[in-house]
Amino acid sequence: MSGRQIGIIDYGMGNLGSVSNACRFLNLPATIVGSPDELDACDALILPGVGAFGDCMAHLREHGLVQPILDWIAADKPFLGICLGLQVLFEGSEESPGVEGMGVLPGVVRRFRLPHDYKVPQIGWSRVRQALPECPLFEKLPDETHFYFVHSYYADAATADYAAGVTTYGLEYASAIWRRRLMAVQFHPEKSQKYGLQMLANFARWLEQGSPV
Repeated sequence: MSGRQIGIIDYGMGNLGSVSNACRFLNLPATIVGSPDELDACDALILPGVGAFGDCMAHLREHGLVQPILDWIAADKPFLGICLGLQVLFEGSEESPGVEGMGVLPGVVRRFRLPHDYKVPQIGWSRVRQALPECPLFEKLPDETHFYFVHSYYADAATADYAAGVTTYGLEYASAIWRRRLMAVQFHPEKSQKYGLQMLANFARWLEQGSPV
């Protein structure tokens, strides 16, 4: 893979090691970036995330990254959010009442309230139904592929027109989103073995091909 540079955003929390190692394994042109100025050298961004919604937004603000990310998305540049990197795209989360998300997508991220036979957090492998199989992330991936999840909150947007992937865990929720050049997944592709690596490779290939809408 040549040319176009992928920036993995470092804002003081998140599984940078796993994501960067996966990119290195795939020989993708990826580098860790931690300041707004460093974004200028990138052609695509990956926002990984683990931990609490409020802490994530606080760290992004402390690093001066919220507005540059919003500007990036508004300019329709390629972007991939992972796990918490999907959730912060919404207006807020029940995890951190009163904390504003980036508001790129409408709605609030909800906490799982499920029967007792469902464990929360959801940890382990679950299927992703391809609601939008034409999404570039799904290239060469069979429908209902299992990916690895670790989360207690979900995007209550299973019927939204940008819900590219839907997962059922006591209820249906959006586990992958796609709107023009904005993509995000609730699961961890970097921890999802060959299919997760294929998804990251798809993102890079989509970028290399000019990331058509």
